Amino acid sequence: MIGEIILIAILVSAACAIPGVFLVLRKMALMSDAISHAVLPGIVIGFLMTRSLSSPLLFVGAVGTGLLTVILTESLVKTGLVKEDAAIGLVFPALFSIGVILVSRYTGNVHLDIDAVLLGELVFAPLDRISFLGYDIGPRTAWVMGIILLLNIGVLALFFKEMKIATFDPGLSKSLGFSPVLLQYILMISVSITTVGAFDAVGSILVVALMIAPATTAYLLTDDLKTMIILSVIIGIVSSVLGFLIAWALDASAAGAMASMCGVAFLLAFLFAPDRGLLSQIRRKHSQKLEFAVTMLTIHLSHHRSEKQCDLECHEQHLTEHINWDRHFASQVVRKAIGDGMISSSQGLLKLTQAGEQNVKTAMME
Repeated sequence: MIGEIILIAILVSAACAIPGVFLVLRKMALMSDAISHAVLPGIVIGFLMTRSLSSPLLFVGAVGTGLLTVILTESLVKTGLVKEDAAIGLVFPALFSIGVILVSRYTGNVHLDIDAVLLGELVFAPLDRISFLGYDIGPRTAWVMGIILLLNIGVLALFFKEMKIATFDPGLSKSLGFSPVLLQYILMISVSITTVGAFDAVGSILVVALMIAPATTAYLLTDDLKTMIILSVIIGIVSSVLGFLIAWALDASAAGAMASMCGVAFLLAFLFAPDRGLLSQIRRKHSQKLEFAVTMLTIHLSHHRSEKQCDLECHEQHLTEHINWDRHFASQVVRKAIGDGMISSSQGLLKLTQAGEQNVKTAMME
């Protein structure tokens, strides 16, 4: 039972991570949220037509509504009257509201409610099983997500070069004969199918988390697209498995714990990523500030070359007065300048070295 749940979590995470990378790079992260909510009327209409929760028509209706969300959004954007984020904010609440009305009006006597659609319940997914020739071949969700994962991998393999060019330079893509609009619809079809297939098990909220959070985390860690996709899949899988195990140990919501672990992974990358992390940026800014201050110090010493001026203004303790630095920062600048070979210090008297003289000339030329 636990093994099947973990398998489903892995399949869902991997399937969501692949299209999620392109959504993040295209600045369309909100589209996953829009599609995951807007598919509700398609599900309800499919149910009203078949009166069966297991009918494939529910899946078809949901995917169709997801594509309708994309088409309506693109149509609004093409008018030039609203931007893409505003268009998404107009379309998906309208479709989701229609779904809510249909659920409350026509499906009150069946297990098709808003909570089930939004939250899902991963631990119940193994109970819905498939039989073939009288043999139990496993949970339906595992087969569905396995097929969707293979489809996403296939789309990635077939259109990787085209998707990469269209994502980073749509103009170049069009000039090379690749239609950016067609590629976007291929991506949106992939997003719609993945969203519909996944939220039956984990709910629409976790689908959004698994599509966006791992991809955003990977974006903070690398500049290479292939590496970003691989990292996104790994981060999604690890977050999901750890989240489920924590939820199992605490008897808490699996979807909530998995989404929380995705958030934790992002927070760690946000703080500690080597190049884009917050702490790295703080260190980089401090280093740049010190480098600029060292240049200021060398120029200051260059302007006070005479022995009389140097006795007055070339001592470390006088820097707080003449350059308006606090004592701690002045000490840091002097240590760095000495370490970089820009100045020398003898009994507190600071003098330029040959490297310091060259640094002053370079700074003056710039």
